[in-house]
Amino acid sequence: MTYRKTAGAVALLTAALLGAVVPAGAQAAAPALPCSSPSMVKETLPNGTTWQLCWRIHDKAGLILEKVFVSTKRNPQPVQVLDSIRLAQLHVPYDTGDMEFDDLTDLGMGGYYLETLDGEDCKGGSARMGSDGSGAPKQRKVLCVSAEPSGLAYRGREESWDGEKTVLSSKQGHDLVLRTISKLSWYEYVTEYRLHDDGEISARLGATGDLAPGTEADAARGWPIGKGGDYKSTMHYHNAFWRVDFNLDGKGGERVDQYDTALDGRGEVTAKLKTTRTTIAKEGTFSKVNQRWWRMTSQTSKNADGHPRSYEVVTGAGDRYDGHPETKPDITFTQKNPCEKYASGNASDPECPPDLRTVLDFVKDKQKMTDPVMWVRVGFHHVPRDEDQSPMPMHWQGFDLVPRDFTAMNQLTPDERTGANGNPQPEPQPSGVGG
Repeated sequence: MTYRKTAGAVALLTAALLGAVVPAGAQAAAPALPCSSPSMVKETLPNGTTWQLCWRIHDKAGLILEKVFVSTKRNPQPVQVLDSIRLAQLHVPYDTGDMEFDDLTDLGMGGYYLETLDGEDCKGGSARMGSDGSGAPKQRKVLCVSAEPSGLAYRGREESWDGEKTVLSSKQGHDLVLRTISKLSWYEYVTEYRLHDDGEISARLGATGDLAPGTEADAARGWPIGKGGDYKSTMHYHNAFWRVDFNLDGKGGERVDQYDTALDGRGEVTAKLKTTRTTIAKEGTFSKVNQRWWRMTSQTSKNADGHPRSYEVVTGAGDRYDGHPETKPDITFTQKNPCEKYASGNASDPECPPDLRTVLDFVKDKQKMTDPVMWVRVGFHHVPRDEDQSPMPMHWQGFDLVPRDFTAMNQLTPDERTGANGNPQPEPQPSGVGG
């Protein structure tokens, strides 16, 4: 989940990269999005991938993306991926046990806490005007939209049987990046979504700003910063939750699949492995173990090869916080319910039942899922260091949504590789060669 910007690239690229021209004939009708132009993002990246979506700022959740569609040169018809994605909580408990915050429901990523973009916050990008979610009529620069290089997207070299001919396929990739900045006391948080040109979506939360002063602890719970070892800054957690509502191909009703791989005896050379699928039909909480992963699978939409479209969730590294039961599961799947808004602190909503406090309450009745929602938790145990002063270097936590059979081939497949679909066929051999 670590991405690094190519030095100096963002400042030069966005104007040239966003809105890159797609060849005539590759254009397709845009989906009817339920938002006006100021709340819409539609951008085409250099490799021909177009992302289009609605965005808005909520006073508590901050940046929300809705009605997210993707299309490419080879698949020009826009296909919906997400109904919505947003932060669902930022839980910050300190290791001393004397401080704890639910930043979204206690404060919020929008409203007063949402920063107006300034300085180099959106250098090289486009700063979009919008409401901060507080209801105030004033519009300000709150969303940064930029195109950023993501590095080598693919590389493949093909050689003929006699080695006399070679074809190199190599391409640099790009991301459409949307970010906002919220200042909550000493910390400043960056809510960021990276929409890759191969159809992948990365959700990230960055933290910068400064360490909270006056949070001294002993050596078991703090780390010495500054001169000598007198002052030890308290260790603490950043438990981030996201709420993800898929709507693959606009049809909804996805199925939740869990895959587990385990040893299955021994073959002639080495161990055999067996991968099994378990359909998760009812609400529940789940945690990552070795060789386990999940995907949201469409039950009605298929790619050109006839395979069900799906997206896989890749959680990556994360620290589990054992101080509360709701911060232990990595993934929670629930039946969609408009009153289930926050992974914790949910009972603060006066319009909803008070017993829906956390994601654990959401799944108590084990309701059958016909329209599943995914809650993803990624924890970061922040052990302060001298380098956190000042401002603190950005640290990131998050997860990826990776297309699995969403299209029949790589969204970026070059012309010379379009025939390489399915079981590879050997090249014809000249007479007298081979068995």
